[in-house]
Amino acid sequence: MKLRTIFISIVLILTAVKTKAQNYELGKVTIAELEEKVHPVDTTASAAILFKKGKTFFTYNQKNGFSVHNVYEFKIKIYKKEGLKWADQKVRFYVGYENLDKDQVEFSNAVTYNLENGSIVKTKLNNQGEFKQNVNKYWKEKIITLPNVKVGSVIEYKYTLKSDNIVKLPDFDIQYRIPVNYFEYKTEIPEFYIYKPILIGNLPVKFDSKLARGSQNYANEYGQSRTLTYNQINSSYSCRDIPALIDEPYVNNVENYKGSINQELERVRMPEQPVKDYSITWEGVATTIFKEEKFGKELNERSFVIEDVKRLLTNVESQNEKLNIIFQFVQNKMNWNDENGYYVDSGVVKAYAAQTGNVAEINFILINMLKLAGIEANPVLVSTLENGVPVYPTRTGFNYVIAAAEIDGKQILLDATHKFTSPGILPLNVLNWKGRLIKKDGTSEEIDLNPHTASIEASIVMAKIDSSGKMEGIIRAQKTNYEAYNFRIRNAGKSTENYLETLEGKLGELKISNYKVENKSTNLSDPVLETFNFATDNQSETIGGKIFINPLLFFTRSKNPFIQEKRQMAIYFGYPSQEKINLSLEIPEGYVVESMPKPVRISSEDKKIVFVLNIFNDQNKIQITSSREINKSTFGADEYEVLKNLFQKAIISQNEKIVLKKI
Repeated sequence: MKLRTIFISIVLILTAVKTKAQNYELGKVTIAELEEKVHPVDTTASAAILFKKGKTFFTYNQKNGFSVHNVYEFKIKIYKKEGLKWADQKVRFYVGYENLDKDQVEFSNAVTYNLENGSIVKTKLNNQGEFKQNVNKYWKEKIITLPNVKVGSVIEYKYTLKSDNIVKLPDFDIQYRIPVNYFEYKTEIPEFYIYKPILIGNLPVKFDSKLARGSQNYANEYGQSRTLTYNQINSSYSCRDIPALIDEPYVNNVENYKGSINQELERVRMPEQPVKDYSITWEGVATTIFKEEKFGKELNERSFVIEDVKRLLTNVESQNEKLNIIFQFVQNKMNWNDENGYYVDSGVVKAYAAQTGNVAEINFILINMLKLAGIEANPVLVSTLENGVPVYPTRTGFNYVIAAAEIDGKQILLDATHKFTSPGILPLNVLNWKGRLIKKDGTSEEIDLNPHTASIEASIVMAKIDSSGKMEGIIRAQKTNYEAYNFRIRNAGKSTENYLETLEGKLGELKISNYKVENKSTNLSDPVLETFNFATDNQSETIGGKIFINPLLFFTRSKNPFIQEKRQMAIYFGYPSQEKINLSLEIPEGYVVESMPKPVRISSEDKKIVFVLNIFNDQNKIQITSSREINKSTFGADEYEVLKNLFQKAIISQNEKIVLKKI
């Protein structure tokens, strides 16, 4: 199974389909719709989109050329109290262009309908229910709150998003957390622009496309009326009865699986001008990005760090040591301003002086210093988990940039923006399928962002139990790679007291003492080591003079996280991992082992998941070893049944009891 089918299912039905005309218009609310108590298909739905309509078309003026208008209409039914949140609607729009006018959003036709004494009552949105707010310096949001919304209401609204940015049309979402009864989307695209349509989600969308004539009236530089005529492609998409998108455990980003129609500009072919390619090949993407002043030029700015590099690397010969020194220096010196992107803002020189920058500035500084040290280093474009998966060559699909250094033919991925990363360990939201390494000469190559080395959590337990069932002992735990990184970021702001309180609860309310931890916030390439004593009286049961014990004590899992009959989305673990437990339990004097679980090995055919439990009795001690290996980051939905059954078998084996009896 190809990886791309794990993340995204692309289905384009390119046959001509004639759809029966339907009367989906705003303002046509019926008493039957207002009286409806539950959704006819999904009775659990808190609300439903009765219809969504969209249209994308272009306008032209002499000064700016073509602009794109996206018009959307919604009609939503509220069934339950939880659905009232649909009264609040927000649209984000971009205001950070340098050479283009800001995007514009306008709401209209915002009305709430209620049934009162058998009559339909309309409440229109007034000016107090609409406002703007800044998201950051690049984005704003326009927000409306529809009035008088209650359970049973039907709400309607319309908005238009106008933009001079024609490189990528806004995604047209066709699936939400509530069902969609019907959608239609129409585009009228002038022949000068060739877009690549991509349908995300395995939904039976009907598609139709035809060639038509288009025209635009505009005023020339002398104020004279002129008409521009051309061919255009008119396309339509529609679908009925789209189910709600539901959450499933172990999903990287549920939005990756949401049904939507995406269109990105591939080529511009204006009359009497050379054809301009945007994103037909990855090499074209790489070349375009590197030519941007806020990208390629910044990777040649090195004079400002020459003296620091010389100072840091005095008498250092090893390239690996040079890399580690430079990485730690940049990581400690620079502070990330929480802004993503692959273009610099103020530039690497100013960011270095201010010791603060965005993702591109910090990692470009890192790349420039590594190059001064004689280490081959290049930027890698990345799409974070929350941004989705760029399946096809695209500039706009990326929203992040990291560094790749090469030493002795081995690539090491680096991100100095976060304080607990280390060479080869990236932020978790960056582990998103593939990145794109690009070089100055315009060449590029695909970089697998999924870790291949397993992250290990290993625990050694020495314990003894007395005849009353009370248990005490010592635990030494080691966490490596992403398990160590996870530990550090989860507990960075916690006091030891708060952490131990959480840990005691997680391990079954045992009491912890003499706690020590190493490498929690320093030596980030080394494992985190924890050591502590424990005491508990709830890890065994005494029945009829016999003592019953779970073989893995407080590490025992009792619930399978995979309980759904069917799976829609891929199963995402983030990174390969191994959990190892080595336990030595001393039994009380006067007792012997009556029975204990048999050793078991449970494995998938490809050995991507392996559970092992070994147990044997040696005089007054029981020796238990257990391991769970998950040897890849992501499993396809078609592997769900096998994975679910493996987990269930492992849980059953863990919950078989050790039985001690008196001699």
